[in-house]
Amino acid sequence: MGMTMTQKILAAAAGLDHVEAGQLIEAKLDLVLGNDITSPVAIKEMEKMKTKGVFDKDKIALVPDHFVPNKDIKSAEHCKCVREFARRNEITNYFEVGQMGIEHALLPEKGLTVPGDVIIGADSHTCTYGALGAFSTGVGSTDMAAGMATGKAWFKVPGAICFHLTGKPSEWVSGKDVILHIIGMIGVDGALYRSMEFVGEGVHNLSMDDRFTIANMAIEAGGKNGIFPVDDLTVAYLEEHATRPYKVYEADPDAVYEEEYDIDLSQLKPTVAFPHLPENTHTLDEVAEPIAIDQVVIGSCTNGRLDDLRIAAKVLKGRHVAEGIRMIVIPATQAIYLQAMEEGLLRTFIEAGGIVSTPTCGPCLGGYMGVLAEGERCVSTTNRNFVGRMGHVKSEIYLASPAVAAASAVAGCLTSPDRL
Repeated sequence: MGMTMTQKILAAAAGLDHVEAGQLIEAKLDLVLGNDITSPVAIKEMEKMKTKGVFDKDKIALVPDHFVPNKDIKSAEHCKCVREFARRNEITNYFEVGQMGIEHALLPEKGLTVPGDVIIGADSHTCTYGALGAFSTGVGSTDMAAGMATGKAWFKVPGAICFHLTGKPSEWVSGKDVILHIIGMIGVDGALYRSMEFVGEGVHNLSMDDRFTIANMAIEAGGKNGIFPVDDLTVAYLEEHATRPYKVYEADPDAVYEEEYDIDLSQLKPTVAFPHLPENTHTLDEVAEPIAIDQVVIGSCTNGRLDDLRIAAKVLKGRHVAEGIRMIVIPATQAIYLQAMEEGLLRTFIEAGGIVSTPTCGPCLGGYMGVLAEGERCVSTTNRNFVGRMGHVKSEIYLASPAVAAASAVAGCLTSPDRL
């Protein structure tokens, strides 16, 4: 019986020749990640273990990004806790304000995530790094603590779903539309504790930023992880960013998949997740009546990368946001911010009537920099639209691509660029 990409990575990390779905293993970790919300809990748990320090100061990444720059005293105390822990343990990959970016955009950019890695992070969207052919998954803060102390973690080997991608997306269809289509198709628990593995010739028509977006939202379908094969595009990205050697794993021809789906990317349309679940998807041609909005957010670990900003700026160039609309643009890292500035993208956003923020998760989790009031509606490129996710429990979030978000800011209602 053959193994999937994920199963091969886990087998190697566990020192085993073969693993099967449902098997319990202990695997060595290549990276342990935490942020300013989850790390303080893990640090306190680690202190209870009375360990002498971390297992490897080079294999831990601490990225304060959720409430940074600090929005209040409590967030400042959380960051102080993480900062002091990083100093005590001489953590190599600690990224403070000035270096900080949104964690799941920053770590690949820094070359800290490569194919074949086993990565855990105390953040549910750690599954992002599957875009590079790594196994990465979110864990709780206690598991993060154990990982920092021992360099190991227990896993139940996941079964897998295979998504065969064919065709080429049309102009305004991106990775966000692909993953929203899939979540709408299988539901928010359709991949529960399973690996979502994306294969086929259609993968070559997805940019690395598209793949990061798709892997990022695997958790929104309940997936344990999302993963892509390593191809020429991946290798080109790694040549620019990787800081260490890596190993490529390919699924066996007889790998076992619990389900398989065929998706023709050329048939997909701009897709939006309506309140209050990512599975409540509609294509924009299904929206008959205008849905007025109050705010647009373009950013997050899902869609704050350079391609995302370029697409939004393309839509906004020479246009202005509708009267009364608040448009907030958040580049995901300092490097992305700088490149966007050099390309004139930030000027486009500001001239269009938007604002540009320092990198932060802020509005995605209803933290700050875009909290919604009662009755307000937001079109957001973030990843969750649960009740109260971005503010008041009676606010509404519509998840969309950067292209749709930008077009909606101009129109003042939910729409696509080809309708402007």
